[in-house]
Amino acid sequence: MNVLVLNAGSSSLKFQLMNTKTREIFTKGNCEKIGLEEGIFGHSEGGEKVKETVVLPDHGTAVRMVIDLINEHGFEMDAIGHRIVQGGWHFTDSALVDDDVLAKIYEVAPLAPLHNYAEAGVIEFCREAYPSIPNVAVFDTSFHMGMPEMSYTYPLPKEVREKYHVRKYGAHGTSHRYEWKTAKEMLGDRCHRLLSCHLGNGSSLCAIEDGVCRDTTMGLTPLDGLMMGTRCGSIDPATVCYLQRVGGYTADEVDTMMNKQSGILAMYEKTSDARDIREAALKGDEKALFTLDLFAYKAMLHSGSMIFSMAGVDTITFAGGIGENDWATRQAFCEFFEWLGVRVDRAKNKECVGGKGGVISAAGSSVTVAVIPTDEEYMISLDVERLAK
Repeated sequence: MNVLVLNAGSSSLKFQLMNTKTREIFTKGNCEKIGLEEGIFGHSEGGEKVKETVVLPDHGTAVRMVIDLINEHGFEMDAIGHRIVQGGWHFTDSALVDDDVLAKIYEVAPLAPLHNYAEAGVIEFCREAYPSIPNVAVFDTSFHMGMPEMSYTYPLPKEVREKYHVRKYGAHGTSHRYEWKTAKEMLGDRCHRLLSCHLGNGSSLCAIEDGVCRDTTMGLTPLDGLMMGTRCGSIDPATVCYLQRVGGYTADEVDTMMNKQSGILAMYEKTSDARDIREAALKGDEKALFTLDLFAYKAMLHSGSMIFSMAGVDTITFAGGIGENDWATRQAFCEFFEWLGVRVDRAKNKECVGGKGGVISAAGSSVTVAVIPTDEEYMISLDVERLAK
């Protein structure tokens, strides 16, 4: 099946058309600056990259442009998959979109307003403009809905938890599913308790035991857990109240600060791009070194709780922009867990950058460590094939 995977943000639309059997990618790209005076339509077919300046008043225009591109090149499209950040309490699996599914995506949108509203609008457009093409919603949160009650429960008053559906939902579930699937295919019976580390501008860890999520670091929203590119991650929740009472910040200002002005960006101050910061660190920049050390420390700290939730670990995988490319962060992370018998082959670790994956643990390591470049689009396409046939 040829599946078009769409991933809408507040002002962007990423896309990829691929075949589920051969994994051939026919076209992929990104529509940027949607809703602004001048948009960008970047796409690639057969390795040839094109970037066009276009007018993108809304997401519907962007989708139409993508499908016009597909038709122009003579590619076939059998179904459309939509990456939905938040499925809330409704979805434990991906779903073929009908009116009820769409209504529920809107219902839970306040938990992920920048993404859910945009993608729901894209779904509406696709259903109306191309009624013969099935649409499937694939939720970042659905994989985590199998967590034990002990893992997802917040100790708040019952009426608050029930009325507002306050609990841990997690995110990056599609990526963590891919890490499990690939690690299991690689290692077979040697893989039972996996610590999946998705490290990038958005970062989360997931404890997966025999294919089931036991716990994850993101919570009610993707702000919780690890320090990230621009997100602070877990801090004392009273910080919010303190900043409002003493600092005079509004709720929206605190929300913006913690989601868009914190994390790696706040520590290094110049940029949130880990590649630039690593380059500065190699030149001896003390602030860059501290920023990367703090990021690694937070990841290691939360990893301990993930390992505890499974009562052990036999496999660790790395994915995401930092996880796949920053060998030094992986090295520091794994050396911290030497007390668990983790041993990394430094030469193999250095080789796994730029999209190259593989096992990086050394001979005699009690835990298998691997770099597995994630492929969320492929996982989405498989769900689409399963549900849309």
